[in-house]
Amino acid sequence: MKGLSKTRGRRRVMELQNKQTVRIPMDDDKIVELYWERNEKAIEETDFKYKKYLFSIAYNVVHDRLDCKECLNDTYLGAWNTIPPTKPSVLKAFLTTIIRRIAIKRYHSNMRQNVIPSEMTVSLSELEDFVAGDEDVGAEFDAERLGHIISDFVRSLSERKQFIFMSRYYLADPIDTIASDLSLSRSMVNKELAAIRSALKEKLESEGYSI
Repeated sequence: MKGLSKTRGRRRVMELQNKQTVRIPMDDDKIVELYWERNEKAIEETDFKYKKYLFSIAYNVVHDRLDCKECLNDTYLGAWNTIPPTKPSVLKAFLTTIIRRIAIKRYHSNMRQNVIPSEMTVSLSELEDFVAGDEDVGAEFDAERLGHIISDFVRSLSERKQFIFMSRYYLADPIDTIASDLSLSRSMVNKELAAIRSALKEKLESEGYSI
């Protein structure tokens, strides 16, 4: 009985130790407070909570793990340099915007060096009939006005179509990933994207853009 009790006792100690080593992600508001306090732990907590998510966004764009690591570091630095004075209400969305911009810059740099195209290339090619590339924006239309029109269009979509549009054209998620997230078939996601592009075309034409 004593041996059995000792065994149970050791198991209990191990259970408690395992529970103590489980790290719970910090609440976003507390992470932002750390940034405002200029506490470097903010970066540690951001990395612990969002590293995998942010890495996936960068990878969809640049398709290179080393580039992704650099994009992550630049994102954390960007957050550190921006908070304060900015105080994001949704930290995840704030970080998403930062890493997407950084990854796209790296993507364009890689493209100039003839690096193999990524999922970003594919997703952008789907919209090339509607939205010109960055180099043509200034010559063809007011980019800011176009941005507002597209934002209004996306907000008018159903929740599912918003998710599909943002996943494909903002995060550059592969079709298979979107299908898995929504428990849909690949063909259904493609069908939804085709309908969204058709509706976007009508919206832009109604606003005076010749497609």
